[in-house]
Order: sequence, then structure tokens, then C-alpha cells
Amino acid sequence: MKFQNNILMADDDKNICELIRLYLEKEGYGVCCVYDGKAAVDAVATGDFSLVILDIMMPVLDGMEALKEIRRNSKIPIIMLTAKGETIDKVLGLELGADDYIVKPFEPKELIARIKAILRRVSDESGGEPDGLNFENLYINKSTYEMKVNGEEVDTPPKELELLFYLCSHPNKVYTRDQLLNEVWGYDYYGDSRTVDVHVKRLREKIDGVSERWSLKTVWGVGYKFEVR
Repeated sequence: MKFQNNILMADDDKNICELIRLYLEKEGYGVCCVYDGKAAVDAVATGDFSLVILDIMMPVLDGMEALKEIRRNSKIPIIMLTAKGETIDKVLGLELGADDYIVKPFEPKELIARIKAILRRVSDESGGEPDGLNFENLYINKSTYEMKVNGEEVDTPPKELELLFYLCSHPNKVYTRDQLLNEVWGYDYYGDSRTVDVHVKRLREKIDGVSERWSLKTVWGVGYKFEVR
């Protein structure tokens, strides 16, 4: 099976590796597990990965040393994973080039949301996603936070625009409310799924009936999609 993103998981605790692997594969990521810092460095050098999850307390090379070695030759996104909560460890990891830092114990959903946020940022920076989207009688620009309906600019709060832009970027794909919370609001948001319903309702007030070629649809019992006919 070919995955869109392959993730390297480096932790000497095999139980944690297995748990994270199960969660990530359920989300559609390929996962390779290694159990010491040197193996992580070697795997990055020889493999094709989109992101590394790197524990600090590991044999052979600890996580900080592995991070330094990886950063000599690679800009691959790295999330540091550790049981330590001291600020000095977090600061040092970020100064050495880590992209994010998460302390054990943690919720797997939080880790997944952070992974998605980092990969989305990397995709944006590499030009993987356009800033502006055009549909009949609708234009949305994520950089300028501009939305035009029938050629007229419509005042749209940021989260409403980000939600519509995300759905429009993946036409005809159905997303649950929880998926949209993770993708649009991010891992630091702990609201309930009704937030999505409220934003969709407000968007519909702006765009319903604008075109017969597309619409913002409710998929009952599942979530929402931007349907293009």
C-alpha cells in the first residue's frame, strides 16, 4: 500500500511506537519505527520520510544528538517527544531545529493534529496549495483573507474563510466535524463540533444559491463537503 506521507518514529519504548503506529496508520500515514538515535539518523539519510517523531531519551544517540545530526543534512520536519517537561529541554530542542515539542503522556489525537499542522505548513511553504481558488461566481484567497461573491467582496471572518477554503481545496470530499476542527482550528482548539455547524450556517447565508455548479452540502450523519457538479 502506498501512503501519501511516511513518518519515522524513533523511541526505545516499543509499546509507545506500536501505539503511535496504529493511530497514524488509521489516519492514512505510513510509519517506520526505530529504537535508537543512530538508527533514526541513518533512516533519515537513506529513507523517504515526510516527518520525524524523535524521543529524547534513547540509547546509542539521545534525541538531541540525533536532532543535531539530522539537521546537518536535512530540513525534514521534526517533532520532539519526551517524558521531560523542563523548559530548558524544550528551548534547546527548538533552538537545535525541532519544529514542535510534545511531552508524555499525551493524547494521540493531539500528536496527529500537530503532525497535520506541520505538514500543511510545509506544503503551503513549498507551493503545494494555491492561495486563491476560483469557482463560478466565487473567489477565495487564503493569503489576503478575501472572498468575492458575484464579483463583490464579502466581509468574512477568518475562521469562516479558512473553513470554506479548506473544503473548496478538496471538492466532493466529505469531512466529519472533528476532522474539520483538527484541520481548520488546529490541535490547540478544544471546542465542540457545533462550532463547525455555526460556521457552515453563516457561510451558507453568504453563498447559498450563488451557482448551480457547486454548493456547500451537509452529508447527514457524517459532516460536510463542497460539492462541485
